[in-house]
Amino acid sequence: MSATGTSPASRSRARTAVLTAALTLATALAGTAPAAARATPAHQDGTARCAGRGVDRDALIRYESDTVIRASLRTVWKLQTDVERWPAWQPPVTSAERLDAGRLREGSRFHWTTPAPATPATPATTLAITSTVRALRPHDCVLWSGPAIGEGLRIDRGVHLWTFREVPEGVRVHTEETWTGPQVEADVPTATAALGAGLEAWLRDLRTTAEARERPVTVSVSR
Repeated sequence: MSATGTSPASRSRARTAVLTAALTLATALAGTAPAAARATPAHQDGTARCAGRGVDRDALIRYESDTVIRASLRTVWKLQTDVERWPAWQPPVTSAERLDAGRLREGSRFHWTTPAPATPATPATTLAITSTVRALRPHDCVLWSGPAIGEGLRIDRGVHLWTFREVPEGVRVHTEETWTGPQVEADVPTATAALGAGLEAWLRDLRTTAEARERPVTVSVSR
């Protein structure tokens, strides 16, 4: 026992509990359901790629997940690649602008902002992200990367991959992202949980919006 009457193991468990509670509260206040730092990968061997490129395999912070959307590939792809309209269907995206013209393509750049909830180590802030498309295959996959910078918080490099596959039920969307940088790597579990919460919310918003756009409209005719 220590001089305070609490063992190091007990103090460690208490710190973990505080971190978990703080993250849960922060994500709830940010309007997203808390997500565990887990993965539900579509590519168990880590081979997900877009034109031969993928996320940072050496990154300490990584999360991946997928969902099936009951909508057409055309609808899902258009929602995901029409960057400037992201704020219309994703509440966590507060602004988005293209830095070049035309359809999204390899080399395209866009700037967007999103709030980051407070954690025990970092303050609540708004992240400003400048992303560059590193690879893109129409209606198949897209990969972008770039830094995310806010007051008191910096992610040196985020790499984000999306793949889209038609399945009998609609479209299977797989996403995975990695973060690198000394600040986020100082607390890998908290950073991973925050990343996971963001990606799960993105998938939910994408699924809800795409399915709503293709839901049949029932017209009532009075007689």
